[in-house]
Amino acid sequence: MIQAVNHVALLPLYAAAGTALLVLVVELAFGRFHLLTATAGGVATAVCAVAVPDHAATFCGGDLCSWTVTPHAGVMTVIFAGLTIGVLALSAPALRRGLAPVGEFCFLLTCSMTGGVVVAYAGDLISLIVGLETLTLPLYVLVGLRRVRASAAGSSAAVTFFLISVVSTAVALLGAALLYAATGALHLDALVEGSGPYESLAAVGAALVVVGFAFKVAAVPLHAWAPATYDGAPVPVAAYLSTASKLGGVLALAAVVQRLDTGPLVAVLAVLTMTVGNLVALRQTRMVRLLAWSSVAQAGYILAPLAAGAAGVQAAYAYAIFFVLLEFVAFGAVAALRGPGTDGGDLDDYRGAGRRSRWPGAALVLAFAGLAGLPPGLAGLFAKVAVVASLITAGWGWLAGVVAVNAVIALAYYLRAAALLYAAPQQPVIHLADTAPAVVLDPDLLHRAPSVSRTVLAAVTVAAAATIAAGFLPQSIFDALSG
Repeated sequence: MIQAVNHVALLPLYAAAGTALLVLVVELAFGRFHLLTATAGGVATAVCAVAVPDHAATFCGGDLCSWTVTPHAGVMTVIFAGLTIGVLALSAPALRRGLAPVGEFCFLLTCSMTGGVVVAYAGDLISLIVGLETLTLPLYVLVGLRRVRASAAGSSAAVTFFLISVVSTAVALLGAALLYAATGALHLDALVEGSGPYESLAAVGAALVVVGFAFKVAAVPLHAWAPATYDGAPVPVAAYLSTASKLGGVLALAAVVQRLDTGPLVAVLAVLTMTVGNLVALRQTRMVRLLAWSSVAQAGYILAPLAAGAAGVQAAYAYAIFFVLLEFVAFGAVAALRGPGTDGGDLDDYRGAGRRSRWPGAALVLAFAGLAGLPPGLAGLFAKVAVVASLITAGWGWLAGVVAVNAVIALAYYLRAAALLYAAPQQPVIHLADTAPAVVLDPDLLHRAPSVSRTVLAAVTVAAAATIAAGFLPQSIFDALSG
């Protein structure tokens, strides 16, 4: 019997994959228009995700389908497309200066977006793992992609990311194989742990799948790659790693833990991740490494409600979405303050930056406030409240307490970094001989604002506005995100 394919359900995938192929054709035929093509493809992907009817499906065998359309899948696809467009905007100044090959950059980024779409709609474990790898594989190259000779840090970051990711993928595939051997099913809706002689085998398989997927969200002890990779990558690529790649990992973990009994393992991962991330972030002296360790801690907050299984998925989705918005604002502001083609720099480099560049500085403070759960970052505040409330309701009160304690610890480095943006710049110390000619210093020199690309400023402004608006979303939105 020939199985019919619902092409309407596959429209978001066609749009994303078609964008990657179109960028490749444009590169070969014209050698320009890459950014415009990739941006238009991202918009088309988002439109298709909104237009596809809910509960459509394809690649089905009976009641089980490998491609399922749900409301939350559409929301996640729109976010993946929006992040791709945002990273293109952040990267535009550096690409125009020839710091990286434009065609290859846009092609790889849109390929990664295609993987995100597959993860959002995946209905079985194999599609989920393939989507995650399609999302991650192009990032290995993007981390070290330079037209000029790559720095040692960039090359090392790319190799570290690649090697650890390969191991995590092998672990996840082994877990999927064991689950299939124990349950005879790969579809997520039919995924239940075995009983009798296969119960132990299924438990081991479920644990291995969770550990393999935990790499994607940089959960401890699978976090070591994140700080070095983020710091060695271009800032826009680090932004994509910290948002889109992490969102894909969250979706994969949520799909598994709500169907299998992995609560104790996920709870241990959550406690280790948020605690280690916050404690190590206190000692960071570089901005991107601070954001990287902060991202590790935030992954712990996302994992915490997943320990409650299906009861915590809604809160995990909501927190992941708000985190992605806030994290992108933070990296976008760093890109605007540092300029194209530069790294994140040391924290001392940001002393007084909020005075020199008001809008990027204000956006970075907004991101820090939201990640810390302080006003005016209402999105981050409500997301933390949702996580704590879901844990208490599900009977995980002790884990809610750990989340609250870690949120207090995180205040120290968020407030320190935010205060540094408006600290008085250090005056240079000049020693002149008595016979030396007089030196006149321009009083505006220390307060002169660096030039900020309009595309970068626009991307940061849009993301900041979306973050503020997200804080006022009604409770019904949270219900919709759970599908």
